[in-house]
Formats: sequence, C-alpha cells, structure tokens
Amino acid sequence: MPRSKKGKRGSSKPGSLRQEVLQLQLSAKALKGVKNGVKGEMGASDDELTSDVLSHYSSASETASVMDEGTGGEQVDEQTAQEETEDKLKQCIDNLMDKSTKTRLAGLESLRQAFSSRLLYDFLTERRLTVSDCLERSLKKGSGEEQAAAATLFTLLCIQLGGGDEAEEGFKMLRPILTAILMDNSASIGARQSCARALGMCCYVSAAEDGEDLIKSLALLESVFMSSYPNREGALPTPKPGSSGLHCAALQAWSLLVTLCPASRLTVLLGLHLPKLQACLQSSDVNYRIAVGETIALLVELGRDIDEDFEVEDSESLCESLKSLATDGNKHRAKNDRRKQRSIFREVLHYIESDDFTEEKIRFGAERVYIDSWMRRKIYDAFKEILESGVGSHLQFNPLLRDIFGLGAPLIVDSTVKANKISRFEKHLFNAAAFKARTKQRNKVRDKRADVM
Repeated sequence: MPRSKKGKRGSSKPGSLRQEVLQLQLSAKALKGVKNGVKGEMGASDDELTSDVLSHYSSASETASVMDEGTGGEQVDEQTAQEETEDKLKQCIDNLMDKSTKTRLAGLESLRQAFSSRLLYDFLTERRLTVSDCLERSLKKGSGEEQAAAATLFTLLCIQLGGGDEAEEGFKMLRPILTAILMDNSASIGARQSCARALGMCCYVSAAEDGEDLIKSLALLESVFMSSYPNREGALPTPKPGSSGLHCAALQAWSLLVTLCPASRLTVLLGLHLPKLQACLQSSDVNYRIAVGETIALLVELGRDIDEDFEVEDSESLCESLKSLATDGNKHRAKNDRRKQRSIFREVLHYIESDDFTEEKIRFGAERVYIDSWMRRKIYDAFKEILESGVGSHLQFNPLLRDIFGLGAPLIVDSTVKANKISRFEKHLFNAAAFKARTKQRNKVRDKRADVM
C-alpha cells in the first residue's frame, strides 16, 4: 500500500534574502532619477528608505543564517527524532499490558493522540497484532472508561492501517466484542457510544466491499437508535438517562454506512426510516435533533440521486417542523444550543426546499477539499470527530483519506523549493519595512506639493 512520510519544513537561505535586499537598494536608487532636482530632504529620504529596509532585513538574514548553520545535520536530527518517537510509542504499547488501570489509561490516551495526529503506517504494520491483542484485553476486562478508550483507539488503528487486509482482519477479530458491549444494557454509556462509532467507522474503512458485513452493521446500529422512534400512538418514548447520546452515536454511525449502500437497499431504507425520523425532530435532546435533521437531509439527497423526482412523504409537515427548529427562540434552551440548532436546520430546510447545498472549502497544507454535498459532509464529519485536529495531517498524508476524498497521491514538496521559500516571519518584516518606507516617501512628496501650491 502506498505510504508517505511528512518531511521537515526547510529554513530560508540568507542568499535569497540578500538578493531581495539588493533589489530594494536598486529600487531606492532609482527613485533619485524621478525627483526632478529635489535633492536635499528628498535625497535623505532615499537613504532612510534603504536603511529602514536593510535594518529590518538584516535581523531576518541573521536569523536565517543561524538556522542555516544547522541544516547540515538536519537529516541526522530527523532520524534521531524519529527513533525517539518510536521509543515513546513502544513504551506506550508496553503500558497497555500494565497491571495498573491508571497506567493503561495513560497509554491509551498517549497512543490516541499519536494515532490521530500523524501517519504511523510503517510502525504499526509491524505491531498491529500486539496492539490489537492489548485492545481486546481492555475491551473484555477493562472498566467502562478503559473500554471507551480502547474502542476509540481501535478505530484509529483501522484508519492508520488504511482499510486494507490488516484492518479487515483486526475488525473481524474485535467486532464480536464491540457488538457485545454495544448491546449490553448494563455496560457504561460512554463505552457503548464508543463501540457504536467504532463499528460504523471500522466497517466503513475495513469491510466496505463486504456486503454481508455492511448489512449486519446497519441492522445492529438500527436496533439501537430505533428505540427512540415513536410508538404506535405516535408518541415519542421518554428517554432514559444517557440514552439520547447513545442513540445519537448509533444514528451517526449508521448514516455513515448508508453512504455505501446500493440503490436497491437505499430504497428500502428510505421508506422505512424517513417517516420515523421526521417524528424524532421533536426529541428533547438538541444533539439528537441535529443528528436527525442531518440524517434526513442525507437520505433525501441519496433518494434524489436515485430518482430526480424523489419526494418526501408529507413534505409540507416536514418543512414546517424544520422552519420551527430553524427559528427556535425557546428561552428554556441554552443560547449556544439554540444558535447551533438554528444554523443547522436553516441549511437542512434550504436543501429540502431548493435542492441546493452550501459548498464548504476545507484547507490543509497547500491543498483543499470541497464539501459539496451532504454525503461528503457526513464522511468528513465522521473522520473529523475521531481524528480531531489531526484530520488535516491525515488528509495530507494518509492514502485512505486521500482516496476517499479523491485527492490522489500525497504531494511531495521538493526540499530545494522549501529551502528557498521565504518564511512568514520574513515576509512580515519585509512588508513592514516596505510599508514604512513608502509612507515616509509619500509624506515627503505631499509636503513638497503643498509648498508649491
């Protein structure tokens, strides 16, 4: 499988800086030829312009020179840093087998941060079985907190392995345990939520080509959130403590897997779930209402992809519910919750009524990815939820995410280009100096014009 490693950012060379300073000097001298005999103070301003730029740039050049002295050992330093990182990761893996719960939890958290922030494919392919065995032990014998952390780390492991044979093998090994915890009403709510997310994401990246696994995972997640559906009388059940969070996690994982379904399966799901989900818009939990609204928009989009003339049953009632949520001013709800809800439901309502999605642009490194549909938003949000701030790094270097979002192979920036590229700080110094010099020069010219007038 293709792999890529992140290179270090090169430092700017002082040679390029000196060339730019020389160009500025020449520009300053050229100003003398257009001043038509006004020399005295104007001549002094030329010297000020040049000295200002040189004084600002000399500090930047000295900084660059100091940085440049260390580039000879950059390769050695990078190798040393890589070895130190791997040593720390090995220690964290060893900590997963410690007798102390506190030590195991610390190891799980450290590995979660490492897995989410960078690509570690080469390191993990050699240790995937060891890590999987440790996670299996935590899921079987750990506390609720440890089970939740282990399920999250296993999800990250599947993303790291790129959805290949290794990830699929690990998913088949741990899937029965994840399922057992999810369906265990006596298990911790936090652990059940993490297992729901793990089942959805790991099935998405590991078993996308296996139709049987997909159908089983969909049915399993359905069995969890369908308990929030209205009864025969049309009344919503009273939620138990923590159940709304579990229903939300299961629904979001389910909607991610729905994006993989063939048209024949989608047609069945649309008829079964859309009417019930409309009723769930009246849920008392704001996060569940939002998850339901986004899922409705996704299902309608998928239905319209199958059939351009697709229409939602009782669309007028749906739009009325969406309008009510998009303008909700209920003072009994938290201000942030109201603001978030109104924003999301305005988008959902706009899409249902006009079939128009507001495109979003995500920047990462020198690239960008366009979120131009509810399906792409669902997929991006699912990865962002698990990778958190590391989603940009994985979009840059993880072949799995680049393939999913159609980004092609990871970009490779030539080290010579990096080395010659002026830094942001140096750009700031140059712009500040140039602005100051231009301001002085223009003020002098304005003063001379005022004297003439």
